[in-house]
Parts: sequence; C-alpha cells; structure tokens
Amino acid sequence: MYLHQVEVGHMAVFAYIVGDQERGEGLVIDPAGAVDGIIKTAKENGIGIKYIVNTHGHVDHMTGNAEMKTKTGAQIIVHKDDAELLMFMPSAVFRLHGAEKSPYPDIIVNDGDDIRVGDISLKVIHTPGHTLGGISLYREGYVFTGDTLFVEAVGGTDFPGGSWPVLRHSIMEKLFTLPDDTKVMPGHNYGRTSSSTIGHEKAHNPYLR
Repeated sequence: MYLHQVEVGHMAVFAYIVGDQERGEGLVIDPAGAVDGIIKTAKENGIGIKYIVNTHGHVDHMTGNAEMKTKTGAQIIVHKDDAELLMFMPSAVFRLHGAEKSPYPDIIVNDGDDIRVGDISLKVIHTPGHTLGGISLYREGYVFTGDTLFVEAVGGTDFPGGSWPVLRHSIMEKLFTLPDDTKVMPGHNYGRTSSSTIGHEKAHNPYLR
C-alpha cells in the first residue's frame, strides 16, 4: 500500500493519498488544499486518483473537493449522515476559505462498507460524535480517524450534530477495539507527532481516561 500524509489548508488538516501502485489506482482522504501538489505526488508514484473521501462534512476538510474532482474526475464519497452537510453548505462558507463549493457526493457509504482501489480495501467505520456522519477508515495496520481521534486529543463536540457521549462511545467501542499496534492517522496536525497508535492513545490520551 502506498501512503502519503501531507498537511494542507489553513487549519493544519492532514490529507492522505492511499493507493495501489501496481494497479495504478488510489484515493485522497480530505483534500483541504494543495490540490496540484497532491495530484503531482500521486502521479509521480504511478497512482491515478479514483476517489475523494471526506471523513466528515465540515468545510475545512473538503475545500479541495471541487478542484480535485475537476482535475482528476474522482468521485466524492461521504457517509450518508453527513451527505446533507456537504450538499447544502452555503457557497459563502467555501469562499471564506478561498475555495469553490464542493460538488454533491457521488457515492454514499454506511458503516461496514468497503472502499476499494486496486487491491487495497478500506473499511468504513461509522464514528459519529464530532458530526453525525463522521467516519474512520481501517485497513490492517492503519486507521484514518478524521476528527474523531487525534494524537492525545479528540475532536470537538460543540458543533451541530456533535455529542461527547456519542464521540466517546465511537472511540472506546469502535476504535479502541482495534489492535494496539494499529497506526492512528489523524485529521489534523494538532499533536506532538503526526501519527500515533491505538495502544498509545489508550494509555496516554487524557480525554479518554
């Protein structure tokens, strides 16, 4: 599996390229900026971008959706419970972030669905609490957690659709049941390091003790 993490946008968002170099297919998780650079990196590594996956429907994670889709033809994927956030976010909100409004999603996913590029499969884990339709994406050894779980921190719950009890349940019952050596790939560069592990977060995340 090819994996590339890059900090983009104005809010320290982590975007990820995940792909199968042998098959030449990949996806981008949360393209919040630096679209040309992301496309260039993917191309240099033999990967065509098939999908754009938004971990949730907040504008800071999808400001690159329109540009990425226009330049690659990639289909946009979002969980069903955040589809309306993406579809009906006012254009003015995107303009405040210097971006074009995101197109409507092409594919709606649910908990347990698989997103496949080449021979790489990412399982959708519905992890609400930051938003109603927040998702994490799991492949053995890695979990992309969006704004559900950060490095020694957690996502905010003071937004419409946010709930601390729901977020805590998502983390404790869905993410912390993954193997301890699973690498946590967060949605923002807010921690001391750019990634973590499930075992480390169980032991050291102060919000989850």
